[in-house]
Amino acid sequence: MPIPTAHITAKAGDFAKTVLMPGDPLRAKFIAETYLENAVLVNEIRGMLAYTGTYKDKPVSVMGSGMGMPSMGIYSHELFNFYGVDNIIRVGTAGGIRKDLNMGDIVVGSGACTDTNFAANYNLPGTFAPIADYELLVKAQKSADKLGYPLTVGNVLSSDIFYVEDHPASFEKWLKMGVLAVEMEAAALYMTAARAGKAALCICSISDTIFTSQVMEADARRTSFTKMMEVALGVVLV
Repeated sequence: MPIPTAHITAKAGDFAKTVLMPGDPLRAKFIAETYLENAVLVNEIRGMLAYTGTYKDKPVSVMGSGMGMPSMGIYSHELFNFYGVDNIIRVGTAGGIRKDLNMGDIVVGSGACTDTNFAANYNLPGTFAPIADYELLVKAQKSADKLGYPLTVGNVLSSDIFYVEDHPASFEKWLKMGVLAVEMEAAALYMTAARAGKAALCICSISDTIFTSQVMEADARRTSFTKMMEVALGVVLV
């Protein structure tokens, strides 16, 4: 196994079998400092912070993925294939597309529609449908039920594009197809997990809304989504 890599300097055994992956490395730092016991910094190269500790006596790691599917693809590939990680749970932010979603609502991507060409890497003779791992999804629902936090489960959109000035009607089209929210990493995570024979799940908190233009400040995004974090951490206890 080629470790350490150019992107992760951790040693073999430094990661737990389950890794929570926010996009923002500072959110990874917040999770480690807030929830993990005996958290140890195991990576900081390129500013992509990673920690391993325990949550209620269960080993768990947390690491930033960076923004977008190429970055998620690199880090999840290396964790799955080189570091022996079995489960990656994305804990990120998303823009609400469905109009009844509000700031802070928790959305779980059972599937990930996408405008990316990421699947071309696999040279498949058709169109691949990126989906969540069912067992992780069931565990997330059980965790949320125990905590009393409602989840909205369904399709998310994983997009390569953040600014869509040239496609102003694009979200209306996704809304018609029942897509809940837009984010930038889930499809790549689901495809990477499928290829590695591993498990992945995307849990997001709504940080802005597409049609009502509500936006949460960057600092608040790092520390405000504790319910989503608690649901994800509860998966390791189920």
